[in-house]
This record gives sequence, structure tokens and C-alpha cells, in this order.
Amino acid sequence: MNALTWIAVGSLVAWVWLLLGQGFFWRTDIRLPSGGQPADPGGEPGANLDDEECWPAVAVVVPARDEAAVLPVSLPSLLAQDYPGPVEIFLVDDGSTDDTGKLARELADEHGGLPLTVDSPGEPPPGWTGKLWAVRHGMTLAGARPDTEYLLLTDADIAHEPDSLRELVRAARGSGLDLVSQMARLRVVTVWERLIVPAFVYFFAQLYPFRWVNRAGARTAAAAGGCVLLRREAAERARVPDVVRHAVIDDVALARAVKRGGGRIWLGLADRVDSVRPYPRLAELWRMVARSAYAQLRHSPPLLVATVAGLALVYLVPPVALCAGLVADRPALWAAGAAAWALMAATYVPMLRYYRQTLWLAPLLPVTALLYLLMTLDSAVRHYQGRGAAWKGRTYARPGAAP
Repeated sequence: MNALTWIAVGSLVAWVWLLLGQGFFWRTDIRLPSGGQPADPGGEPGANLDDEECWPAVAVVVPARDEAAVLPVSLPSLLAQDYPGPVEIFLVDDGSTDDTGKLARELADEHGGLPLTVDSPGEPPPGWTGKLWAVRHGMTLAGARPDTEYLLLTDADIAHEPDSLRELVRAARGSGLDLVSQMARLRVVTVWERLIVPAFVYFFAQLYPFRWVNRAGARTAAAAGGCVLLRREAAERARVPDVVRHAVIDDVALARAVKRGGGRIWLGLADRVDSVRPYPRLAELWRMVARSAYAQLRHSPPLLVATVAGLALVYLVPPVALCAGLVADRPALWAAGAAAWALMAATYVPMLRYYRQTLWLAPLLPVTALLYLLMTLDSAVRHYQGRGAAWKGRTYARPGAAP
């Protein structure tokens, strides 16, 4: 066999490993645990209690920067939460220029529902990202109520079904979890969203297999920042958000801190929590990925090279091997490429079904992977040009870099 055939066989072996040995990342059946009824403060998790007084107090913290376009859809869903216990919403206006705070107050007056406090912490000090500075401010406001047991950290573009908070708390209390996070179902409407968005969640699950995240003794830790229910005591024990104040990928950093602090965490896909933020053009999706891709690689050139090589081997080699083998009439080459491509497409099918998309997108995963490879390279280029983690008018330096 020639070199290309050996490379194609290597790609096939990699796909067999990914299918069976990477935490079954491709499965989409990790959903919010039922957890039973929440226990009373002095009771055991899973106690079958129906008394509304047993539901703990919750503070909902919503960091928001220039979110006037999505708040009319997302904020009313929070105000309308059907939660039996005490709950208050704190929307932290992170230096918006589009009257986000004013609009939030108007929506609260119009829709009523849960109590809403809108406040602003001012510009973040050096060493803090804007979002985490806003989260810290919201947690400080929530701390004025000493009986608050849980914090729901949710983004301003996330819409919740009326029972979302109830089910999150039920899962946390009933299963003894310190952090419960749901990967919100992202919007998939335009052609580019259909091509890129399901793959975004697929790649995330491949990098952080949910089964490994949810295993108590495993080192893998991750969360989805759009929807995180966090036990207040666990947050204080892990010293969050202060300990992750500089993190661009703040959700993963937060989950790691909680798990290092001895907390039990859970991550899964959502059925009734949705992102309403549109990404109609490739440019918006490109910016979303490129702003943090190199940070995910810890700004390491060797990791960048390894990632690009890995993406090429796993996603690009199979179609190249199939086409080259057919043209050159090399059965071993095209057979290895075809088998690897088939396994790749098969693992993508569950995610496409979850997003209710046509299964004809599955064979196009190499095209999407090529786009992600280029976005990752662009992320590195932006970093070295000083435009790295740029988002909504702010650019964040690599942690530890000189100001």
C-alpha cells in the first residue's frame, strides 16, 4: 500500500475509535435528569415532597451587552417562569449602547411576572472579561438575599419554556448536583445555520463527551454558558467567577472550577431551552467561532498544528481518499476512504435529527469541518494581530500577556 492508502486506513481507525471510545459523544440522549421532587433544606435528595415551601430560592443572573434585538423574545420567557419558590431576576447591563437596560425595564412593566432588577457594574477592571464582570455583579446583587440557594446564569439570547427553572432545580436537588447545564438548542433557519450550527454542537460534544463530563470521577468538565444552574455554596467554594475572571471560554472554565472544588456537574442537550440569536450569514458564524477557537487551544502553536492535522486526517482524508482511489483504481484506497466517510456521516445523523434537519447534510460534514479548520486558523491569525478574542467592541488579551 502507498502512503495515501496508509493515511486513509489511519483515518478509518480513528473513526472506529471515535465511534466506540470517545464517550459515545455522537449520541443525543443525554437529557435533563428527572431527579424526583426536591428535598427540603434538611432532607435527602430525591425526597418525594410536594410542599411549595420546600422549593429553594433562586436568583437569575442575565449578563447583557447590546441585546435589544433579542430581549423582546428572551426576557418575557424568564419573567413568565412558573416556579413555586422565591425567585428574582437580575439583568446586568454590561455597558450597552442600544438601550438594553431601558428596554428590559419596559418589558418588565409590560409583561409583569417575576421581579426584575436592572443594574450596571461599569467597565470591567483589567484582568476581567466583560461578561464575567457582569456575572460577578449579578451574583453580588443576589447575595443581598441570604436564603438564595441557586443561581441561574443564563444569556440574554436564551428563551426558556415556563417550566425550565422548575425542572432545572428539580434535577439539581433531586440528583444532588452542584451545577446543571443545558446546551440550548441554537437557531437553525438559514442555509449557513443549517450547515454550521449542528456541527458546532457535534464538535463540542466530541471534545467534551457529555458522559465523561457527567461522570463523578472523570477529569473532563464543561458547561454550556447559555443555561447554567449553580448551587451558590458550590460557587463560593470554587471562588467563581473570580477564579475564572479572565476566561474567554467562561462556561468550560467555570465547570472545571466547580469540579475541582469537589462539586458534581451535569451537562446535556436541552429540549425546552432555545437560543433566539440569529446568525443569518457566514460572517456572523465565522466571528462566533473564530473569537474563541485559538483560546480553546490555549494559544499554543503546537496544539494548533496538531488540531489542524487532526481535523485533516479525520474529516478531510476520507473524501479525498475515496475520490483518489476511484480515479486511480485503487480498491484499498477508496474502500478505506468510503468506510471512514460512512462512519463519519453515521455519527452525525443523531445530531441532525435532534436539530430536525435533513440527513443529506451528513455527507457534507467534511465541508463543514474544512470551514471550522479555516476559522481556527483565522482565530490564530487574529490573535497574533492583536484582534484575538474580540466581541461586541472589546478585545481580550491572552491571560498572562503584558497589557
